[in-house]
Amino acid sequence: MTAEETGRDAQPWGEVTPDAARRLLVAAVEAFAERGYHATTTRDIASRAGMSPAALYIHYKTKEELLHRISRIGHDKALDILRTAADGPGTPAGRLAVAVRSFVGWHAAQHTTARVVQYELDALGESARAEIVALRRRTDGVIRELVDDGVRAGEFDVADPAGTTVAVLSLCIDVARWFNVGGRRTPDEVGALYAELVLRMVGFRGDPAEVAGAQK
Repeated sequence: MTAEETGRDAQPWGEVTPDAARRLLVAAVEAFAERGYHATTTRDIASRAGMSPAALYIHYKTKEELLHRISRIGHDKALDILRTAADGPGTPAGRLAVAVRSFVGWHAAQHTTARVVQYELDALGESARAEIVALRRRTDGVIRELVDDGVRAGEFDVADPAGTTVAVLSLCIDVARWFNVGGRRTPDEVGALYAELVLRMVGFRGDPAEVAGAQK
């Protein structure tokens, strides 16, 4: 298990059983993040997991199946984080701040996993890719819903809700690419910073720093 996976989520791959399948999946995440999907072999993955290449095929038919499983679980998690925030109590600004803090916090705390989830999509075959793209559209829809709620409530001043939604998601997701555990901000601190930035992006009419900092 990577160091990041001992933090925010005690066992982020708890839904993967048996233990051997989980070990292979964690090894695949590490290998894909380090070398890229195409440069990683099934032997690389099995070796990292302390298993034989033959053992891998007991649990996963192909390398792509491993990537698909990683991507599906990661996208489900990201969507759940946003959906929980969007359905929570409070004003649109407050809910958007919670959504961004949680979403960014996950991408920072689980940055190795998130890099694979967000940036290896094109390695999937047509059917698997279509499934993940549909999940991404649902994720986009949650942010768009929050932006539209804020506009209707008179809290946000947004000329282009669709374009703003894309910008917000791009900003949040990119955290997985650059976040460094040795940096000066924790995942929660980066989340709070980004929540404030996003509230400014949507033209929040109140105090972005106050709302972003108040959300837990």
